[in-house]
Amino acid sequence: MKRMEGTSEQEREAKKQKLLKELGNRWLPYLTPKDAEFYQLWQENYSKLMLREANRIPDFLHKEVQQAFLTLRKHGCLFQDLVRIKGKNLLTPVSRLLIGNPGYTYKYLNSRLFTVPWPVEGSNIKYTEDEIFSACTAFFKLNDYLQKDTIQALNKLHLIKSEKNEDGTVFGMIPEFSKSGLDMGDDIELKKRTAYNLTLLNYMDPQKMSYLKEEPYFGMGKMAVSWHHDENLVERSTVAVYSYSCEGPKVIDEDEPNPEGRDPALWHVGLKIAWDIETPGLAVPLRQGDCYLMLDDLNITHQHCVLAGLQPRFSSTHRVAECSVGTLDYILKQCQLVMQNVWDDMEPKTMHLRSLEPSVVKQGEEIHNEVEFEWLRQFWFHGHRYKKCTDWWHLPMSELEGLWKKMECVTNAVLCEIRKEGLPMEQKNEIITDLLALLTTRQELRMEWCMRCQSRIAQNLPEEQRPICWPYWEDDDPEMPLPFNLSNIILELQGQLLKTKP
Repeated sequence: MKRMEGTSEQEREAKKQKLLKELGNRWLPYLTPKDAEFYQLWQENYSKLMLREANRIPDFLHKEVQQAFLTLRKHGCLFQDLVRIKGKNLLTPVSRLLIGNPGYTYKYLNSRLFTVPWPVEGSNIKYTEDEIFSACTAFFKLNDYLQKDTIQALNKLHLIKSEKNEDGTVFGMIPEFSKSGLDMGDDIELKKRTAYNLTLLNYMDPQKMSYLKEEPYFGMGKMAVSWHHDENLVERSTVAVYSYSCEGPKVIDEDEPNPEGRDPALWHVGLKIAWDIETPGLAVPLRQGDCYLMLDDLNITHQHCVLAGLQPRFSSTHRVAECSVGTLDYILKQCQLVMQNVWDDMEPKTMHLRSLEPSVVKQGEEIHNEVEFEWLRQFWFHGHRYKKCTDWWHLPMSELEGLWKKMECVTNAVLCEIRKEGLPMEQKNEIITDLLALLTTRQELRMEWCMRCQSRIAQNLPEEQRPICWPYWEDDDPEMPLPFNLSNIILELQGQLLKTKP
């Protein structure tokens, strides 16, 4: 599986500013169902967006899923994420929870979320409440339904990709698959791109938000989620979204002038071709229980946003997360690679290494950083939020921490070896050069994570959600062979390199 290609935060910001400069004080045009050309625009430029109206989804599934949303909210299982954007710590306006395959994670905005596991066959998951078990079961059922529905949609898309749909264009019956140019390949490829392995649940009440950004290009109104491509997905995989406005749309005062464009009382999904100022945008209303699919490469070629209505809204966004480096199994295998370089049955403080080959040492230290900063610190940055639903991650994180402590001993063993005489100078210099770079990164990231955990916005969170700076230890901790602050070791390594230069 390949990772979806993306652009850096700086590149996206540069493109955004260039586009806004080109626009000046004018808005780009966009269409809604009130516009005569709406369906033609959808067919010609957005045909890989497919709407499933609520009446096409089984009633029992609506009932279970909508009850599941309310249950999770009642038990306080949905959380705003503390993310870092443009160097600033910000709370997302949307509250979220990740549910999915046991041991899976999903990363967005440099924040790794850990799944509350849904009850897959053969799993033994303990939930804090029976109601939470029922909620996770409901989303597992929805996931199965959407996967089958997506396969049917893609098969139809493939079959009639070159045909023109001559049916009438009634809202919700848009010609969904014409002019797609999709090449699905074999069944294995089809299943890979529809095998939803997790869902990211979202909840937001616009009435409780003191500020929501205005949509900047089309004048579409308040946004709950800004323009973006979904991140960290299997290439060309579908994203399926179930939408639930839990109290129905509030009627706008009839004395108010009827606004042009989209109805601000209703939630909408907005679409535009990425960085295009020629093609009008699209704003599609989302009524209670509607579902939409972003098929094939739509998430790559287009951007989407979520436009806020007036009432609270839940959504369940099912994804094929690119998890080649994002599962518990993966990171445990990485740890075992490091442990293969350690002689068995040795006390940690007298650890001996099988090999001092520079490539082996470098790999071990890279994995050391990966475990600390992609797993342990990411997990504890969320505080104790996962305990609200299950203790599933307790043992795996304890195991990872134990392996990470052994890696601290491995680093110490490497330092001991390069302080000895007798190591060939070329080999020694190569090890020091690699080690210096990786320990410098480790030091910088430790300081950055400490600052994030101590930020005012982090400390103002409820206690159970407050970030924990972990692992952390004082210099006199007898269990730790190296200090938390690596500044002196980095200076020592720099000095050793200077001594060997002619």
